[in-house]
Amino acid sequence: MAGEAQEKEKRKMKSAKKMRDIMTNYYIEAKTAGETGKKVAWITSGGPVEPLIAMDVIPVYPENHGAMIGASKMGGELCERAEELGYSGDICSYARSDIGCSLVDGGPIGGLPKPDMLICCNNICGTVLKWYEVQARYYDIPLFIFDTPFCHTEYADEAKKYVRKQIDEYTGFLEGVCGKKFDHDRIKEVGRLSVEGQQLWQEVLDTAMNKPSPMTCFDAFFFLALIVTLRGTQETIDFYRDLLEEMRGRVAEGISAIPNERYRLLWDNLPIWYRIKWLSEKFASHDACLVADTYTSAWCGSLKYMDENNFLDSMAEGYTRIYLNIGVDEMIKIVLEMVDKYDVDGFVMHSNRSCKPYSLGQYDIQRAVQREKGIPSLIIESHMVDERSFSESQTETRIDAFMEMIRQKK
Repeated sequence: MAGEAQEKEKRKMKSAKKMRDIMTNYYIEAKTAGETGKKVAWITSGGPVEPLIAMDVIPVYPENHGAMIGASKMGGELCERAEELGYSGDICSYARSDIGCSLVDGGPIGGLPKPDMLICCNNICGTVLKWYEVQARYYDIPLFIFDTPFCHTEYADEAKKYVRKQIDEYTGFLEGVCGKKFDHDRIKEVGRLSVEGQQLWQEVLDTAMNKPSPMTCFDAFFFLALIVTLRGTQETIDFYRDLLEEMRGRVAEGISAIPNERYRLLWDNLPIWYRIKWLSEKFASHDACLVADTYTSAWCGSLKYMDENNFLDSMAEGYTRIYLNIGVDEMIKIVLEMVDKYDVDGFVMHSNRSCKPYSLGQYDIQRAVQREKGIPSLIIESHMVDERSFSESQTETRIDAFMEMIRQKK
């Protein structure tokens, strides 16, 4: 027993406490913004945050808060509040939990700080447009919509001009709300830090190429928060440097994320936030490590389009060509590359009823992976936040059968 406890303690991530402290301070700063004279903007997770950082506006992410709601198992109750107003249960559970949370100042941190403005970018889905319109009316505040054309295969010149023009409109919007000129010198520094932060995050994820892997995708789901909420800050750089050093140290010492890694798996789609621990332990009981995922890598997937020396121009393409704003054929290429890169034995897909753009092409991706790589795949159906939709017994049966297929194939 003592040996098991020591082994478990050895595998604990030392950076986790520092991460919690940073996020706690971040939310305290946002909640006390009225006392410090700072403005707060709610922004979609795929939205261009760097101009906000450059203008000293505190960015707050309802989706990140939704993940916290899900992890705290409060999603079902808050989604019900939105449904009582007439919102369909088929709508994104991030949106429903956020709308429900606003009504009662609920959730694990007593609700989000009241926003001074809303920034909505539709590069992740179309739901955000109506979701943010609802909140703009509720809080009676200005809303800026950053529209990114869908990139089925290419980023056309017309799209490039269209999106770049909106960046100027965006900075003008911020000048109007903040009552000061946009700082073009500051955005250069913020852009440099943003690119460096994304590079460091990719290096952290790449440590999972090692066998055994020093981390799981469930760890990545946790450590993702900074590259989302504080992208473009020195604090993010410092944290990910330390995290990378920790991961490399674990590799050098042979510290594995799970006790006996025999099988390596790839996860697709958002996490099932309220069942992360259960899923992690369930797969680990089969000696299976989920070493990578398409979700956390999306925050550095457009790095090849970013130029820190010409950040505002390159930002237009980077934010347009993110994972959820490309065609299924392009997604397939990315998934196939990840199968090879992380040398996985199986593919786990979360068919997420909350996120239609992420889920609708999954059967095409599944067929392509089976055809090209010949590895087994598993589909788990659920919502990312609303725990009422999850069947533990059904999911457990599917995982057991899936792992048996992998064992027979190996």
